[in-house]
Amino acid sequence: MEYKYITASVVYSLLGIAILVICFVVIEKIAPENLWKKIVDDQNVALAILAAAFMIAVSIIISSAIHG
Repeated sequence: MEYKYITASVVYSLLGIAILVICFVVIEKIAPENLWKKIVDDQNVALAILAAAFMIAVSIIISSAIHG
């Protein structure tokens, strides 16, 4: 009985992470410049904070959609 809840948690976690990665890739393609290159190579802190805020916002939306 408990395995059902653990399995559901793992599946929903993986689903949420996959959706988050897909959303980041889509935003990366839409952006006029390579965000990852700007964050890592140029060490753009403001862009890193913006990307983190985007990930938090999408994560909240995904968790609300999954948990109802």
